[in-house]
Amino acid sequence: MAALRALVVYESMFGNTELIARAVAEGMSELLEAEPRNVATQPRADGQGYCALVVGGPTHAFGLSRAATRRSAAEQGATGPAETGVREWLAQYTSLAGTPAAAFDTRIGTPWPTGSAARSAQKRLRRLGCRILLPAEDFVVTGSTGPLRDGEPERARRWGRTLAEMIVATQPVG
Repeated sequence: MAALRALVVYESMFGNTELIARAVAEGMSELLEAEPRNVATQPRADGQGYCALVVGGPTHAFGLSRAATRRSAAEQGATGPAETGVREWLAQYTSLAGTPAAAFDTRIGTPWPTGSAARSAQKRLRRLGCRILLPAEDFVVTGSTGPLRDGEPERARRWGRTLAEMIVATQPVG
């Protein structure tokens, strides 16, 4: 039987979301193969043998980034790609029917609402026909450019492990 492979596609402007994506993939790798890939370099995932899709990005202006918000981040010193984000990557699909999926984001920890790129991505995944494995997960940064709040990478590893357990449990036996 071929090894189970999951794809973790992320968008990261200041490196915080990439750290979370790598931690999620690391947690998943305890039970299956998980490949973290930057959305700017990841082609469509069709027919590549993935058993699940996990997407993550930074929260910009209450949701998924747009070209304008990525340009604004670049003006603040971001090194992430300004041309492609999770929004554009998901837009290339018309259907991902039945694909097990989950979404996460990084967002500033504030007492006021900041929105959630993860919830926006999850809605898009659901519209594409994905089977959502877990509710959208937010990981907290301490400011626009970071760093991550203490303990977030460890929490991301645990979340990834939980995703992998769900994927493995739903695989056909034999």
